[in-house]
Amino acid sequence: MKILLAVDGSEYTQKMLSYLASHAELLARTHEYTAVTVQSALPPRARSALSKDVIEEYYQEEFAKVLAPVTEFLAQHGVNATGVGKVGPAGECIAKLAEEGQFDLLVMGTHGHGALGKLVMGSVSTQVLAHSSIPVLLVR
Repeated sequence: MKILLAVDGSEYTQKMLSYLASHAELLARTHEYTAVTVQSALPPRARSALSKDVIEEYYQEEFAKVLAPVTEFLAQHGVNATGVGKVGPAGECIAKLAEEGQFDLLVMGTHGHGALGKLVMGSVSTQVLAHSSIPVLLVR
């Protein structure tokens, strides 16, 4: 099974990883894992003031901050994972990667906002559910 793990480095990512570790059917060497993190695009004014190399270096550093602990955690559990960094709207980027990569399952943590909070603020998990055509496991 191909499993996509959407991670952001927050405590909700940690809860999701703990959930995986406690469910052997989800965290197994027989599965193929990809961890994805998404960074918001820098504002146009900042992008115009910086070189392409500086911007790329910034994104790579941000991706590494989030992905390194996740891949290390998975390695400690005997699982190899590929790390992917994307720039753009998180929900859309995650759902698009899930579909294009032909993943069987998308796993992500959720902040657990109530219905009113989602209505007012929206959430990445809500956006992913709206755009995803594959099963999504939300860990709260």
